[in-house]
Amino acid sequence: METGGPGLAALSAHLGKVLVGHERLIERLLTGILAGGHLLVEGAPGLAKTRAVKALASALDGSFARIQCTPDLLPSDLTGTPVFRPQTGDFEFTPGPIFHNLVLVDEINRAPPKVQSALLEAMGEGQVTSGNATHALPDPFLVVATQNPIEHEGTFPLPEAQLDRFLLHVMLDLPDAVTERRILDLVEAEGQGEADAPLPSVEDIAAARTSAMGTHLSGPIRDYIVRLVTATRAAPFAEELSHPASPRGSLALAAAAKARAWLRGRDHVLPEDVEALAEDALAHRLVLTWQAQSEGRSARALVADVLTATEPL
Repeated sequence: METGGPGLAALSAHLGKVLVGHERLIERLLTGILAGGHLLVEGAPGLAKTRAVKALASALDGSFARIQCTPDLLPSDLTGTPVFRPQTGDFEFTPGPIFHNLVLVDEINRAPPKVQSALLEAMGEGQVTSGNATHALPDPFLVVATQNPIEHEGTFPLPEAQLDRFLLHVMLDLPDAVTERRILDLVEAEGQGEADAPLPSVEDIAAARTSAMGTHLSGPIRDYIVRLVTATRAAPFAEELSHPASPRGSLALAAAAKARAWLRGRDHVLPEDVEALAEDALAHRLVLTWQAQSEGRSARALVADVLTATEPL
């Protein structure tokens, strides 16, 4: 089996040149591409969330669109709308920006519920419904949504059903002084980070996805994933949750672990792949009780406790 193909290696190296201190984010973006899942990236303003997705888009030959969410956004602004053609007397559907291979939904929590509902269908079903017609989205199709955690006015919290559609929820922290200096140096030398190796085409991505999803997931590793997810439904962790992880959590963690193993040149998944991705794959699928929240507990801390309490093999 081919692992860690040259196209993806070149893409990773290219992103590493234009995104300083974001090795984890780069890995998660490539994981989303290989696993066919969508990403929610959350962090304070100025952490290169938008830059990361635009850098990824510029390195691929697929189509790209950016949707800047605002409270007055309409579902048709996202999906498209039927337009009347006087020449024929018929309505012809005009696709919206969602009809691209890579879609950046910036500040998704500013989009009103109707827009979030339209996005939910696109992410979950790979299609858009307009009027009486259903239109398939391109393949591959990847949504990377960003969210700003420090603003609450004029925002609409994402419903749990939509959060569950994201393969991974990636949290970004502020950089340390050394990394911030490297960022400053990079910006001062902007324009010198061109790719020096062939980058993958849409066809290359499709082939890499097939290869990555063929990564061996042994029985004991499958059992480990299931034990992690079902632990959120049993004592003592279930007492802190009003909604535990569903089977979609197991499927997401398995697919992401396969992609991570493949990116590291392995043809099999190790426990470390599961452990590295567990928080990003499971935390956003958990709903804490009010009591747990009032005590300062977080979903990520709970997943960390589940990892500590669960033996890998």
